Amino acid sequence: MAQLDADPAVRGLMVLACDANGWTPADIDPLLTSLSTPVFGGIFPKIIYEADAYNQGVLVVGLTVCPDIQLIPQLSDPSTDYDAILEAPAEAWAQDLAARSTIMVFVDGLSRRIADLIDALFYAFGLQHHFIGGGAGSLSFKQQPCVITPQGVLADCGILVRLTMRSGIGVAHGWQPISEGMKVTEADRNTIISLDWQPAFEHYRKLVEAHSGWTFTADNFFDIAKCYPFGINKLDGEVVVRDPITTDGQQGLVCVGEVPVGSFVFLLNGTSNTLITAAAHARYLAWQSAPTEIGHASVTFFIDCISRALFLEGQLGAELATVAATDGRLLGAMTLGEIASSGRDYPEFYNKTAVVALFAE
Repeated sequence: MAQLDADPAVRGLMVLACDANGWTPADIDPLLTSLSTPVFGGIFPKIIYEADAYNQGVLVVGLTVCPDIQLIPQLSDPSTDYDAILEAPAEAWAQDLAARSTIMVFVDGLSRRIADLIDALFYAFGLQHHFIGGGAGSLSFKQQPCVITPQGVLADCGILVRLTMRSGIGVAHGWQPISEGMKVTEADRNTIISLDWQPAFEHYRKLVEAHSGWTFTADNFFDIAKCYPFGINKLDGEVVVRDPITTDGQQGLVCVGEVPVGSFVFLLNGTSNTLITAAAHARYLAWQSAPTEIGHASVTFFIDCISRALFLEGQLGAELATVAATDGRLLGAMTLGEIASSGRDYPEFYNKTAVVALFAE
């Protein structure tokens, strides 16, 4: 970081680090706050470089454009007014639309109002920009500082980073419905409390055990649930995936991202083949939507859900290979939730989804 900070050609730093590094704010904040170059990023379960995913290490990316950074604090607080926070950057960034921008969004993946923030992004920015990003955090599912900002490593926050770089973005997941629709009859933000007026975990357990032949015990919830997410039907027919990661100690299902009361959800399942095929399709969609100046020597930025990696296990390399360009670079992170909009679609907070962005070299 210090070496790139001293390079006059580098105008911004993106830092993608692994949770297994064991970084604390005391370890890294003195360096982050000493940099003269704007810095942003996150700490994730895994990072991606070329054809491999790493459990430990750090990827420091020097940018030739200056990032415009906006911090979103207190991402779980119901009183946080996103509209007020976004008003100034929305006005400022709207004045410079000659070069269509890409906004990177990194959030604490265990915050409880991420979907509210994504809604606010649409109301503030509309479809004038592309969005890509995801949730930082740990597979321990314990909230801790994980969003890298110029002020240090922070918890329960988000960071918006506007880059004057055009991009092509594609999104796909490969999960298929295996149940009838269930109404979310009670929920508290990212916790589903009841489905069809039945305790959520009990209803979920019956469906999953009947389909899989497996049995939930006191310590294997996530091992089974990673194969059985929920799908929420959207008005345009798109299915957005929600990943149950634990129970609330009673009958509630805690998900990565909010699940609205009154929405209808389906139980989903997939195979390694359907997920890998979907990742290839996400790359195709990114290429299809990319501006003409993004040629074959492009950089592929891959935001992939960590629970996809856990599901794919030994087939993860095949997914990375299908997303990687033969003559370009692949970099990215495996996240707790994915964020994307191609400038044609409503911005969304996804789970278990492959999001691919192509940038010019």
